[in-house]
Amino acid sequence: MTGRELEFEDRFTTLDRWHPHYLPHWSSRAATAARYRNGDGLTLRIDADQDPWCPEFDGDTRVSGFQTALTEGQSRFRPDLQVREPQTDLRLYTPTYGRFEIRCRAIDDPNCMVALWMIGLEDVPKHSAEICIAEIFGKHVWPANTGIGMGLHPFGDPAIKDEFEVVDVPIDGREFHVYAADWRPGKVDFFVDDELVNTVRQAPDYPMQFQLAVFEFGPERSGRYPKEFEVDWFRAYR
Repeated sequence: MTGRELEFEDRFTTLDRWHPHYLPHWSSRAATAARYRNGDGLTLRIDADQDPWCPEFDGDTRVSGFQTALTEGQSRFRPDLQVREPQTDLRLYTPTYGRFEIRCRAIDDPNCMVALWMIGLEDVPKHSAEICIAEIFGKHVWPANTGIGMGLHPFGDPAIKDEFEVVDVPIDGREFHVYAADWRPGKVDFFVDDELVNTVRQAPDYPMQFQLAVFEFGPERSGRYPKEFEVDWFRAYR
């Protein structure tokens, strides 16, 4: 690809770049520990006996997630949040600009969602925008087409406006596909299987971390368990 050089391909043989928790400061390390298998690829899963990650603030939502950095107090998804377990700040992989790809397959369970997204480190409050590379709800997965959420959310960044949409792509999301974002100054391009499907003409200009997760929503536990989000590889280009 023009102007990009492969920095690394991660098949999750080791977890050098990944912290196997989801926002543990709002809950606890124990409650947010991911359930997964890793080796030649990664499988994040929701098990039938899995408890909600943060019932005080996020109800019945269950999640298994990884992240490449951690700042205590970041990703404030509601105004009344309180840190419930202090954490040590962590920086494993926090690029500014680049192209990032994931080869994975989604889940068609209507109560589930899988996603790869980037968030600011919130070392200062305005460094808090999100680049969503792929957000796929099971209810948007069909044999002939899949709705893929992508774009930007500002959160606490006044320089970014909300620009997010669900793009209908003629693929079966239950099969393996490659989802990518090419992040440059003032612009983010989004791709599915190397086809350009969306462009946002704005961009954060500070280091960001990755979040990778599978979610199950609601009090009902239905369907077959475990709910598995399979990832073949993650690639970063600079």
